[in-house]
Amino acid sequence: MELQHFCHPEHPLIFNEKRIYDTDCYGCDKPILGPNYSCTKCDHFYHHKSCAELPLGLHHPLHPKHPLIIFQSWRYYDNKDYECEICKENQGEYAYHCSHCNFNLHITCASLAPTMEAEVHDHPLTPFWKWITFTCDLCGKKGEGMPYQCNPCGFGIHRECASFLHRVKVVRYKHPLNLIHSLDVHQLDSPFCQLCVQQVDTNYGIYYCYRCDFVAHIHCAMDRRNMEDINLLELKDDENEDLELDQFVHLATYKVKKTIVGEDGIEIATEIEHFSHEHDLKYTYEVINNEKCNGCVRAILPPFYSCAKCSFFLHKSCVDLPRKKRHPLHQHPLTLFPKKPSRRKWFFCNTCSQYCNGFTYRCEGCDFELDVQCFLTLDILTHESHKHRLILSNTGDRQSCSGCGFKSLLVFRCTVCEFALDFNCVELPHTTRYKQHEHPFTLFYIAEDNSGEYYCDICEEERDPNHWFYYCSDCSYPAHPKCILGKYPKCKFEGVYTFSRHPHPLTFVEEPKDHPPCDTCEDPCDEFIYQCVRCNFNIHYFCL
Repeated sequence: MELQHFCHPEHPLIFNEKRIYDTDCYGCDKPILGPNYSCTKCDHFYHHKSCAELPLGLHHPLHPKHPLIIFQSWRYYDNKDYECEICKENQGEYAYHCSHCNFNLHITCASLAPTMEAEVHDHPLTPFWKWITFTCDLCGKKGEGMPYQCNPCGFGIHRECASFLHRVKVVRYKHPLNLIHSLDVHQLDSPFCQLCVQQVDTNYGIYYCYRCDFVAHIHCAMDRRNMEDINLLELKDDENEDLELDQFVHLATYKVKKTIVGEDGIEIATEIEHFSHEHDLKYTYEVINNEKCNGCVRAILPPFYSCAKCSFFLHKSCVDLPRKKRHPLHQHPLTLFPKKPSRRKWFFCNTCSQYCNGFTYRCEGCDFELDVQCFLTLDILTHESHKHRLILSNTGDRQSCSGCGFKSLLVFRCTVCEFALDFNCVELPHTTRYKQHEHPFTLFYIAEDNSGEYYCDICEEERDPNHWFYYCSDCSYPAHPKCILGKYPKCKFEGVYTFSRHPHPLTFVEEPKDHPPCDTCEDPCDEFIYQCVRCNFNIHYFCL
């Protein structure tokens, strides 16, 4: 079967019943998953069967004056005169056009059904064929468009709101949420959305859990960052829900070799075999300066486990980390992986957006990774810098952190005021040390004086008095957090690794002082390099 089509008058389009892989339709710009037409001579002009057989002209209720003629709208992509009257966009698909009135409708917009069944309402909804200003009865947002309405109820909503589901599951919460059109509370007592931590208007639609009073904006719950990919029809009862959604798997990460009984009668493992290291680790109370834990990459503090053969240290809490566990920011369980002596010396954390080379919690199927510090940070917490509790907010808008001023998609917001903290500020240690400075530094949340002059004594550059800083009270010594903790606070440097590329062990260096040339590409080595002091060999991470 063949068809002479207006898009390609040179040759007919030939019908094919088989699916065409990795090919989009020339008419609607969507993947072709079934029967189709194409030009076999040109191997081009692929169409869905329905798109190829569209009528060349039609009468539409939105424009009853004149007939509309089909044309290729993408040829006028930058011309606003060819925008669709319904979606107000100029997309890569066919459209119907009236040359008298300069009226346009995309083929998908022109083919809207006269009525539709929607999960959000009990009656069929009908498109209102006029462009008007209205307030959506579901999402509560005011705007211009062509609403879907229910004539018996006077219920009108946006076209996109009609696709909302009656029941959803969000990653951050254990029970499915039900869509309700309003919640019977006084607006002054309105709850806040527990996904974006902003107040909800209970006069409009929300997603709600009747058992726990969990509330979420409909757009927040339907956001792909928050939705969980789960078949809600398979959740048959509460017991199955909790088993599925509260899944916790604690596989052993170490074997105990030796133990002693402490003064309180509790048994302590003094020597262990940990899955992340080739040598046995011993329990110690020894004080070590300027060393970091290989798990969480924070300053090592006693008691901890160490390797007698190499510079490997683990906090007791990092030894006890669960091997596999769910996290409120991801729908799949995350598995603990150690840092390995391979080319991949670090990873990029999906929450704090920092380079890390400690242990990682990873979902291999989604390429989602968290460092240990972010994994252990609760989604609801209290912080000594603020009197109210903070709740993790995950939205598509960047929000300013009150500690550093940086704008982030993930912040911990206060439900009472405008205070917010990003992951990096939440995880800043309250006290820390800096190189050979004799006193510890304490994290300050307000300016230490009213002099009007605020500088960092390390980089000697000006500080913002509204941002947090570290301060040594004994020496009246203020400093930026990045100057105290370093440019890459979640990376442990000076580790020694062996590679087939070089006969001697190479040391992982953050930033060499003299910026020597790379022995492979000959460009200067600025940061993240491997170095052999014995033979003055230097190489970039990417060159290695």
